[in-house]
Amino acid sequence: MQKLKLYGTPLSGHVHRVELLLRMLELPYQFIEAPVAVRQSEAFLRLNPFGQIPVLVDGDLALADSNAILVYLAKRYAPDSHWLPEDPVATAQVQEWLSKAAGEVRYGPASARLIAQFGVPEDYQAAQAVSARFLPQMDQHLAHRQFLATEQATIGDLACYSYVAVAPEGGISLAPYPAIQRWVTRIAALPGFFAMPSLPYPVER
Repeated sequence: MQKLKLYGTPLSGHVHRVELLLRMLELPYQFIEAPVAVRQSEAFLRLNPFGQIPVLVDGDLALADSNAILVYLAKRYAPDSHWLPEDPVATAQVQEWLSKAAGEVRYGPASARLIAQFGVPEDYQAAQAVSARFLPQMDQHLAHRQFLATEQATIGDLACYSYVAVAPEGGISLAPYPAIQRWVTRIAALPGFFAMPSLPYPVER
């Protein structure tokens, strides 16, 4: 098998979720650092005209969007696994959490972290409000179950994990959410897991 190439940066949760699946599937890959300067280069823009990470290169295929990459890896390299079940209901439940990763997680905990750690010009109060609506719902959902979509971990869990787990780096405490904390610990116990480099918790605003 030709080694996969993953363009990204270690502090990106979007990249981290892809690396989690790569490692959990035990797929060999080359990690290529892609800071902003690289993402503005002609070579990178040929891979992804939007200049965003992550980008996965598999032979002649260059694929962007972290959730799309998760789907591709699961279907291409683990088609009969628990990561993306074939059952229509289970597939839909996984898709629901992929959508939440791109919606509530991105514009809640992920946005708060981008603002607090990197000064990205987004709305911190809006990120807090999204988090305050979403995290209690997620906690309630996890109160009597092990994983988000099915009885085993799926790409829906990985898609949501990276930014929810580091929500405190954006000033969003997980202390009120014991079920989420147990889920975070559960994901961290999966074979192949590795954590993103940690950042300091910001001073409360």
